Amino acid sequence: MSEETIVSCPTCGKSVTWNEHSPYRPFCSKRCQLIDLGEWAAEEKRIPSAGDQSDSDDWSEEQY
Repeated sequence: MSEETIVSCPTCGKSVTWNEHSPYRPFCSKRCQLIDLGEWAAEEKRIPSAGDQSDSDDWSEEQY
């Protein structure tokens, strides 16, 4: 018998069972999944980095 893993939806906090019957895991619904995606797209969420410069800051037309 396998133990079910329960996680909290990162958007609303609702409990979600982590298995193949939860297609939006770790989210509870498509709505919460899209809210999270929108926050990343709007740069409201970020992964912290050690430097202030991104890789794209070094790019220039002359490299190609």
